[in-house]
Amino acid sequence: MTRTTPPRPLDVEGLFPELAGYRGTTTRLHPRPGNPDASVSSVGGPLLWPADEPWPVCTEAHRRRSGRRPADIRRRREVLEEAWARAPHSGPSAAERELLDELNRRHRIPDIADTDPLPMVALAQLYRRDIPDLPPGPDGCDLLQVFCCPFDAHGPTRYGMLLHLRWRRSDEVGEVLAEPPQPQVVGADGYVPEPCVLHPEQVVTYPFAGLLPEDLCDRIYAREEALDEEAEEEWDSPWDADEREHEGPAKTGGDRQQVYYQYDLSIPPGWRVGGFASWHTTDASPMDCLTCTTPMRLLLTIASSEWDGGSGSWKPTEEADLPPHPFGTPTKVIVGRAGQANVFACPADPGHPHRWSVQ
Repeated sequence: MTRTTPPRPLDVEGLFPELAGYRGTTTRLHPRPGNPDASVSSVGGPLLWPADEPWPVCTEAHRRRSGRRPADIRRRREVLEEAWARAPHSGPSAAERELLDELNRRHRIPDIADTDPLPMVALAQLYRRDIPDLPPGPDGCDLLQVFCCPFDAHGPTRYGMLLHLRWRRSDEVGEVLAEPPQPQVVGADGYVPEPCVLHPEQVVTYPFAGLLPEDLCDRIYAREEALDEEAEEEWDSPWDADEREHEGPAKTGGDRQQVYYQYDLSIPPGWRVGGFASWHTTDASPMDCLTCTTPMRLLLTIASSEWDGGSGSWKPTEEADLPPHPFGTPTKVIVGRAGQANVFACPADPGHPHRWSVQ
């Protein structure tokens, strides 16, 4: 089944013609639960990994002996989904709640040192043949494989995520590793992805507003502020007092819904490849290659949610009537508190180390 992004609620280039010069594309991956195999692009599916090649491991010093078992996390999700489907308003039964508590228990694994090799979790693999905006890898590699350490314990704050990316030529892989190693415990549920098939869709995108020329950015914000003020006046009217039902990215004043550049017109939510990074929780930071200082480009966005929490204007037309749970979080991957990790690559040499920023 395909996934189709609805037309944007406004013609943003009609409002601001100079945006045409900044127009780009991004490929929304639209991951949805399924049963992918190693021959296709996926999130949380099996990788085309050579049987004779060592699996990526984390060797950074951090605690890794206490956490949740991946099998318990998956079983707990199954119980919750069954309860939600059976009784969306009443929730799990008493017996199910008891089982959920047991599956939620943390376990301690003895005899593991803080520097022992820890198998990384396979998050995704992407074939260039499937993803229009995926650039070629080093030496013509056509397959990108993405891993993470299953603990938030990295970087200067010791609460950051650690990613590892591996490029390869898919036609050079012979025997495939049948049973990849996995960590005995993980630090959080969000490090255990659900197997998802992808439905790639290339869409138009525009840069984050703060990275546009100052005059253009100011005019975009001025228009939105003027509409906000007009909506507030309507809400304050006694005739419209009962109309104020929504707050946040999409606001309603009377019968008119506010449309925002940031939330509705520029950068789509969810897992995607290429396009522009969103800097919605921090100021935009230069992402220059640490090897050659070339400004890097967005390679991949890893997201906790497929649908934004405001207007939902990016929700595929095929899923317009679906509720947010569980359909808006199909991969079950959770990226920090902000919800996104942007991964950048060097356009001068894709073999240079990648960088990432959590937003």
